[in-house]
Amino acid sequence: MLAGAGGEQIGRPPRRAKLPRMTAPSSSLSTADIREKFLSFFEGKGHLRLPSHSTVAPDPTTLFTVAGMQPFKEQFMGAPAKFEQGANKRVTTAQKCLRIGDIENVGRTLRHCSLLEMMGNFSFGDYFKRESLTWAWEFLTSPEWMALDKTKLYATIYQDDEEAFEIWTQDIGLPEDHILRFGADENFWPADAPKEGPNGPCGPCSEIFYDRGPQYGDDTWADYAQTRESARFLEIWNNVFPQYDRQEPQPDGTPTLVDLPFKNIDTGMGLERIATVVQDVYDFYSNDVFAPIIARIAELSGHPYEGPQNVSHRVVAEHVRSVSMVIADGSAPGNTGRGYVIRKILRRASRHAYLLGLREPTLYKLVPLVVDRMGDAYPELRAEQARVEATIKSEEERFLKTLEGGIQRLGGLLERLEKGAVLGGEEAFILYDTYGFPVDLTKEIAEEYGVSVDEAGYAESLENAQNIARAGSKYGKSELFGGQEALTDLSPTEFVGYDELEADGEVLALLVAGERPTHLSAGDEATVVLSRTPFYAEGGGEVGDTGRLEWDGGAGVVRDTRKTPGGVFLHDVIVEAGELKEGQRVRGVVSGERQATQRHHTATHLLHAALRAVLGSGVRQAGSLVAPDRLRFDFSHGAALSAEEIASVERLVSRWVSANFPVTWQEMPIAQARAAGATALFGEKYGDTVRVVQVGGEVSHEGQAVASMELCGGAHVKRTGDIGAFVILSDENVAAGVRRIEALAGEAATGWLRERLMGAARVSAMLNTSPDGLEGRVSGLQAQLKAAEKETANVRRQLAEAQMGGASGAASPVRELGGFQVAALKLSGIEGNELRGAADKLLEQSGADLAVVAGDKGLVVKATRDAVTRGAHAGQLVGKLAAAGGGKGGGRPDMAQAGITDAGAALEALDTAF
Repeated sequence: MLAGAGGEQIGRPPRRAKLPRMTAPSSSLSTADIREKFLSFFEGKGHLRLPSHSTVAPDPTTLFTVAGMQPFKEQFMGAPAKFEQGANKRVTTAQKCLRIGDIENVGRTLRHCSLLEMMGNFSFGDYFKRESLTWAWEFLTSPEWMALDKTKLYATIYQDDEEAFEIWTQDIGLPEDHILRFGADENFWPADAPKEGPNGPCGPCSEIFYDRGPQYGDDTWADYAQTRESARFLEIWNNVFPQYDRQEPQPDGTPTLVDLPFKNIDTGMGLERIATVVQDVYDFYSNDVFAPIIARIAELSGHPYEGPQNVSHRVVAEHVRSVSMVIADGSAPGNTGRGYVIRKILRRASRHAYLLGLREPTLYKLVPLVVDRMGDAYPELRAEQARVEATIKSEEERFLKTLEGGIQRLGGLLERLEKGAVLGGEEAFILYDTYGFPVDLTKEIAEEYGVSVDEAGYAESLENAQNIARAGSKYGKSELFGGQEALTDLSPTEFVGYDELEADGEVLALLVAGERPTHLSAGDEATVVLSRTPFYAEGGGEVGDTGRLEWDGGAGVVRDTRKTPGGVFLHDVIVEAGELKEGQRVRGVVSGERQATQRHHTATHLLHAALRAVLGSGVRQAGSLVAPDRLRFDFSHGAALSAEEIASVERLVSRWVSANFPVTWQEMPIAQARAAGATALFGEKYGDTVRVVQVGGEVSHEGQAVASMELCGGAHVKRTGDIGAFVILSDENVAAGVRRIEALAGEAATGWLRERLMGAARVSAMLNTSPDGLEGRVSGLQAQLKAAEKETANVRRQLAEAQMGGASGAASPVRELGGFQVAALKLSGIEGNELRGAADKLLEQSGADLAVVAGDKGLVVKATRDAVTRGAHAGQLVGKLAAAGGGKGGGRPDMAQAGITDAGAALEALDTAF
């Protein structure tokens, strides 16, 4: 399936298809032409064309936008369909979607991809099946649109959907033998909803297939009815008909499907698929978007797109397109959440570039090709091209270093195994997941050591990790429409907390574990919904409010506040005393932490503006946290801030605070806000009407300039002077091209500064100086320490020389082991650089191939260049010796070192180490 109901993959494995071949598209229609024709066609049918939503999910149920319908979730649930150009019940989009559940199959099959362009037409209570199917048919077959051969089109319908069958056969004229009926597992959304749920909006769907001919497979449409797998019959469109509300089943288990008060249309046509058909190419890797990227990969690597290297070409091309789009939308590689997924995709691409022999950063060189082919439809690609390239290049450089670390780790693991042993599957997976090592490469290197890999254990570890990834990438009714199904009958909460920190309201609902009890007693914990609330719900980086609920005869503590996508505020409450019931009148009192949070939120806006003023307009928000005790601000920037830049930013914010600018806000149409220059914040979803927070007045008003203007739903101070002190605590790198600043405002800032002053006074007293003289005193102590360390190093060097020339050295230090001349010594009181120096001297004096020097806690092995050429490997040898000496270590073929606890045992192991 292709629409919001669809599966994670594009198509299924081919059945008896021919080998892939690169062919030039036979149609003059480019992918861009097809996209524009689709949108124009539905504009002609009265649809409002809207731009693609960001790949960042419009709601917290998924990490990324995974379906064309996802940005319209509220409209599908019954919210008014209002957009920038007014009310409209018909919408069409080309939505960029990222699906990661089957990422391991991307490149390995010819049908999977992580980034999809989903072409959709949607109806919110307007037209239904007849229009949806007849318009799809018109677009696909009409000479002015796609001009596909009608005789090659087929359809599937839900087994009981006689209405769809009649439309296909009577209105459209599709032969009955071109139609297959399937059950709810194939042609109902969500799959199996009538039998198993989940509850809520659902309905049948009808998929459209195109017969690509026997050159793609020798199966028939009748075969597909049995196997449901085909490379010949390609699904190109899915029409979903949400017409029922599935309610709790009857006592005998019979499903309860009730007609919705209004019926919707949700369709999805994969642009990559339809381009494959229209351009008559083997797969989407041969279309006009991917073919130039793959040709460039072949040019850079020297490997043509034929033969065993095909998988790597496809992985690199597909993943570069994906990450370019996601990074252009403001995301960045990281260690958690969305950032982790981006890093995983990038590293998978880098790994396959490495397998193609590319040892230098290469992926970033492919970005211009992505921009050239997709930049017109998605202008953010052009606007952010430089940042996308820099981010990818930085991540590639980091990964290549990590890959080398993986090689060293694998070598250390294999050194400890005997020939014929098995490397654990979990270890192989750690190499893959942490170091980006493909298991095939692990197996290849292990074979050189005579070691096999536990592939079953690796597969199990991989499956466990994929299950975790899928949990953050699921989509469907239960994920996109779920969360608080028991509250779907409630209207949005009236929020009055911008101006009031105390307010009365009525308890509309109590929620415990998905159930709605009628009352709560002292000690009970529950989610409480009020008709009217002063508590700010978590959003836009700002934490949810805490405080108290009070009523006649009782009270409770509000520990957190959140809200549903539909605007229902959820108060996390524990009852302290009395009984709380639905219908109860309560008074909400926001805690004093709100003032501190407001100071940090307004300070965040000023920090953002100051960073742009000091570093340039390329600064973009990439995440934030606004809490009572601190603020955290992530932003796009390629280098660490200098001390002067931090001081300039801090000074500019402080000036704006001292100016006591007014902080005002108003609601306006989003188009007007953008025209006025308001900054939109990363990851936020905005409606037609937005709240604009402005710090400062117009230039003509009392000579005040606008310091900041942002789209923001958060709570703020009334004037900048209310912020008080402001101090930047740190600037650090959190991802490729993304910096993080942590800062404090108000009492938190003054408290932090007071603690630092008191700490400086204590240290000054310990060093018998004043705070003003502290720097000079520390500098003098550092000079003394450096001189002492130099003197100690000289003493150790002399001690080593004395031992090497005395009786403590071996009487006959050179012996033959494994075809090499090996010199070995045990030295006392020697470590670090002195051990390495001693190894150099021993190697020179003895004329041996390898020198082994053991100290009290360390071990060094060095090998001559000739010995390395003949197969000596210091890193492998030191690993074996260190294991015998109670330690571990590794290194290069010519030099390696380790930490040990028993030098004698380490040297004794020389006899069996070769």
